[in-house]
Amino acid sequence: MCAMDTADRPDAAADRGPCAAIPADQMDFVRQILDRVGDKWSMLVISALEARPLRYTELQRDAPGISQRMLTLTARQLQQDGLVTRTAYAEVPPRVEYALTPLGRSLHHVVTSLITWVVDHHGQIREHRSSSTTTS
Repeated sequence: MCAMDTADRPDAAADRGPCAAIPADQMDFVRQILDRVGDKWSMLVISALEARPLRYTELQRDAPGISQRMLTLTARQLQQDGLVTRTAYAEVPPRVEYALTPLGRSLHHVVTSLITWVVDHHGQIREHRSSSTTTS
């Protein structure tokens, strides 16, 4: 987000930084969205749907550690926000596929960049964590 002089925005959520561009009455909603897209399961689901639509079981396999309940909840929330579609096919047995919407696809590169950063730096973070616990 672009920074603005708060003199130009008396209703800004903050005096400076990226939040200065957000009207105070929109800040709660912005935090909700950040909470949703920054959630570990949301990021893994968005990342897993990069190449193609996936069936529920494929999605669960591609997001290691996610429970059925959490996958269902996460997919439902991402669908509610317009980031993922859910398509049910009238077949026997029933088939359901999840796919990124154009809005979800626009978020995908951000999510993938963050996951890549974590993978690239997890060793350093682990070292910092272990050194801070031994010095505490």
